[in-house]
Amino acid sequence: QVQLVESGGGLVHPGDSLRLTCEAHTRTSTDYHMAWFRQKSGHEREFVAAIEWNGERPSYRDSVRGRFTISKDSTKNMAYLQMNGLKPEDTALYSCAADPWHHGSRGDEYMYWGPGIQVTVSS
Repeated sequence: QVQLVESGGGLVHPGDSLRLTCEAHTRTSTDYHMAWFRQKSGHEREFVAAIEWNGERPSYRDSVRGRFTISKDSTKNMAYLQMNGLKPEDTALYSCAADPWHHGSRGDEYMYWGPGIQVTVSS
């Protein structure tokens, strides 16, 4: 069983940066692949970024590549999403996901989910 807790969201202006943190609480020593998804108001959840359990092979959706960076600290069971050059269209509820086997862009492949944290980009 894994509990995920996100932090670091908030209200920022266009062009600003935010760093989201996902902390995984688990009693096992299993390392997990981790990902970030987001859901905009009135839209379906969409993939943002994913990273393998060892911090390698990050992947991104096209609209955030070059602006967002996903990373992972396995020693602390933490994953991060550094978001630079934020745009109003990045406004969404951002959720962290983890899975012991999958690290792709399909949300239905991830076993564990955090409650989500709001990011609002507005002038």
